[in-house]
Amino acid sequence: MAKRGGFPGGGMGMPGNMNNLMKQAQRMQRQMEESQKELETREFSAKAGGGAVEAVVTGGKQLKALTIQPEAVDPDDVEMLQDTIIAAVNEAMKQAEEASEAIMGKMGGGLGLF
Repeated sequence: MAKRGGFPGGGMGMPGNMNNLMKQAQRMQRQMEESQKELETREFSAKAGGGAVEAVVTGGKQLKALTIQPEAVDPDDVEMLQDTIIAAVNEAMKQAEEASEAIMGKMGGGLGLF
């Protein structure tokens, strides 16, 4: 009588290919977690306004430091200073995001997901 159902190769356990895929997925998950922790401790810095403002953010996208040169502070042009701060913070955040995407892309590429 012909055998019905189940996976090719028989047996009650997982077939070899599925077992290998599960091990690979678990290994990649650990690597992603380690990479994510490492990324969160990295710092990304950007300057704006010719160096008048510098923002430092973590890979976890938290603003860690903001440096404003005294000559950038003009009480008659607060709006310019605000725009410069926004530009510096946004650029630093962009760097952190790009680093995160690079790590995730590298990890996902191992399984052919991305």
